[in-house]
Amino acid sequence: MNSERLDPESCYRAVKSRDRRFDGVFYTAVRTTGIYCRPSCPARTPAYQNVTFHPSAASAQAAGYRACKRCLPDATPGSPDWDVAATAAGRAMRLIADGVVDREGVDGLATRVGYTPRHLTRLLTGELGAGPLALARARRAQTARVLIETTELTYADIAFASGFSSVRQFNDTIREVYASSPTELRGRRGRGTTTGAVTMRLAVRTPFAGRALLDFLAVRAIPGVEAAGDDWYARTLSLPHGSGIVRLEIPDVAEPGQTAFVSATFALEDLRDTAAATERVRRLLDADCDPVAVSDAFAGDPVIGPLVRAVPGLRVPGHVDGHEIAVRAVLGQQVSVAGARTVAARLVAEHGRAVAHPVEGLTLLFPSASTLAGLSPEDLPMPRSRGRALIALCAALASGDIALDRGPDRDDVRRSLLAIPGIGPWTADYIALRALGHPDVFLPTDIGIRDALAGLGRDPSTAADLAEGWAPWRSYAQLHLWHTLTPTSKEQ
Repeated sequence: MNSERLDPESCYRAVKSRDRRFDGVFYTAVRTTGIYCRPSCPARTPAYQNVTFHPSAASAQAAGYRACKRCLPDATPGSPDWDVAATAAGRAMRLIADGVVDREGVDGLATRVGYTPRHLTRLLTGELGAGPLALARARRAQTARVLIETTELTYADIAFASGFSSVRQFNDTIREVYASSPTELRGRRGRGTTTGAVTMRLAVRTPFAGRALLDFLAVRAIPGVEAAGDDWYARTLSLPHGSGIVRLEIPDVAEPGQTAFVSATFALEDLRDTAAATERVRRLLDADCDPVAVSDAFAGDPVIGPLVRAVPGLRVPGHVDGHEIAVRAVLGQQVSVAGARTVAARLVAEHGRAVAHPVEGLTLLFPSASTLAGLSPEDLPMPRSRGRALIALCAALASGDIALDRGPDRDDVRRSLLAIPGIGPWTADYIALRALGHPDVFLPTDIGIRDALAGLGRDPSTAADLAEGWAPWRSYAQLHLWHTLTPTSKEQ
């Protein structure tokens, strides 16, 4: 959200009503106390003349404000604008959250987004009130606070796990942002576990249809890579510095206008991957979605409206690895969910890499794009033409010609995908739906969509025309239609 587009009157109304839907969308800075809060902070509402509004926590910090110790404003879902508009600023924020600035610097971030470092800094400052370094610093501070409060990791381990370059930088930042030392933060909240795992609570807006999300993931789970139970989902992770495993406890929360939490327990080969692992799981959960805005858009629609009321808060399942979901999209061409899962399981068994610290049922990483690019079509358990398309796709991913990290412009990615022989609109759009977090994708030729519409008494041949009225949330309409087929969805 552009700092110039923050209307003070509208923001203040949200603060007075303590509207949780705006948590993470903007932040309230109070001149008389020197702190900044989330809009839903339970403290007494400050006077209008004493507040200013900021589009990011980093902007408030750069203006000299400290985080409120009561409402913890940094521990909020991110702005839904990052995925809805997918501006360069929003795409950059996704990469910053993934730790790109810590690993590659501002130059690396700018290259991924397609701008010069100077122009990107101007753009981010205009849109979010802070440049890439300040935004990365705010993200590091938030990760550090969570680790301080929930684990017994040493402060040195926490510093490097959060992306700080030194313990001194870590100490100085924590004191500046939270007006407390690391020791005081830990003492105030109590100590966590010493199991070697890192457990975090990931904030999501409500309503949150966790059961439906879990069902979607479970029916597609690949043995060795993924596992699921009644209220949990777990999988292996391929991360910048090593491998890992995450286990999610996924609630189902029907109450709107609140903040719910998904418990995520990470076992990481290298703690420096904490931020990247957290961000990728948030993408999987579609955690930054504003479900109230989505449901409001479908109110009164004769097809999707009743489905939204039946399953409020349905999410578009993202993914932890764009390369993996691209491969799985090709495997899912013109086959059932079960068929695609069987082929994926064979690829994993033959070409997957061992995870560093396996647990029962989770022992392998999905094969890398470079590994699959080195195969020949004859090596793959699929029709020869599809095998050629898969290998060509993996070669483009491995070389960096196509990036699925949410950094490049979505339209540019789609054009690059369609340029590969054997990659058609269905595959490109499915990748956009799940890898790029595109909220406005619809697959009118999908067999699952056609079956769902027929089951609702609609003519499947009118799918594309119907979907025109569902913009800009067609991805959510897509999921609601698929959900009507659960557990016999025909779609991968």
